[in-house]
Amino acid sequence: MKKLSSLLDAKGYPLEKQKFTWKDLTGKPISKLDDDAFTRVRVILMNGIENDALRLKHIGARMNRELRLPLAEVRRVEHFQATMVNWLLSADHSPIETTIAYEQVAIEVTAAVAQTEPDPYQAQTYRYGLLEDFDHLYRYSALLDRVEGKDANNILQGYTDIVPGRRTALEFRAPEDDLRENYDKENAALITKIHAAMITAAEYQTHDYYMNIGPTFADPIARQLYAEIASVEEQHVTQYGSLQDPDESFLEKWLIHEAMEVYNYHGCAEQEPNPRVKAIWERFLDYELGHLNLVCELFKKYERRDPEEVLGGELPAMVEFKSQRDFVRKVLAEEVDLRSKGTEYVPLKQESKASIAYREQLNSEGVAADIVSAGYTWAPGTELARKRA
Repeated sequence: MKKLSSLLDAKGYPLEKQKFTWKDLTGKPISKLDDDAFTRVRVILMNGIENDALRLKHIGARMNRELRLPLAEVRRVEHFQATMVNWLLSADHSPIETTIAYEQVAIEVTAAVAQTEPDPYQAQTYRYGLLEDFDHLYRYSALLDRVEGKDANNILQGYTDIVPGRRTALEFRAPEDDLRENYDKENAALITKIHAAMITAAEYQTHDYYMNIGPTFADPIARQLYAEIASVEEQHVTQYGSLQDPDESFLEKWLIHEAMEVYNYHGCAEQEPNPRVKAIWERFLDYELGHLNLVCELFKKYERRDPEEVLGGELPAMVEFKSQRDFVRKVLAEEVDLRSKGTEYVPLKQESKASIAYREQLNSEGVAADIVSAGYTWAPGTELARKRA
């Protein structure tokens, strides 16, 4: 694989040559236990990014007459990319096991981003959110033990701790306390723009998955737990989405999103140990370079601007797909009691009265996140193994 030095130094594969067949789209899935957990992390992340690409393009088509055809053409290919990526997940994952995997993505990827984000405020926002995903993993691990009698570490493969973070019951906030200060499009680093688009996409996917899976459970605690955590994921989409500059034009946002897709496929291809999956990442890197080149031409045509203004310079260092345990533990020890008040992060005692009142009303008839994990401490092999011992 040729290493990219700049987002603008390769044309990629032309859009009109990007073809699929049904057999191609629905190939052999990864192994739940034999493949490395970070292969699944990459699969889930890239599915979320492709689905967000579709979402952005559908919204854009509703307000840009002249872009409807190119948006539809790129969107069709990205729908097929999302299909091929998502179909890599194997059928032996139960919905709760897939949920565990989603939370591992949120923790490990957000922690990696938080450490390389050059803007201190944006980095603080990523640290703030990852502690909440960390707690979600703990609550869902307790649910997996409760409903299926399974050990969540079979999915996590020892990369991610299973302990409480900022309590889910304390995460519910009034809308004004989920908005954040946005980056300035004129001065922000390219990686800052990529990070904001990337983590928003990942969180949006998680929200949608929980909203679809939650009602399918018979267990009333499971149903309520998914409702609770889905609401926090919506807060996270609000939080991360507001990090982006609302003064960017639609074409500028599309350009950044395509650059983000190139960046992530490149990182996946560099770090993927499974050769069959690596070939997919390399193929889709070429496809996304083709999309990026197309949008660059549209940007020049309709905005009379040089894409170099937005995407110029060296390609930022890739996100590292590896265990971020030491960093997460440090953030947990130092920042678990932080709260948000408006767009600011404040100590526990200064928490917004609006969020306290909002949370007290929501929690007034019980909180499944507390109920499901009452007395739960993760140990290898689940509660049944402890009893046998």
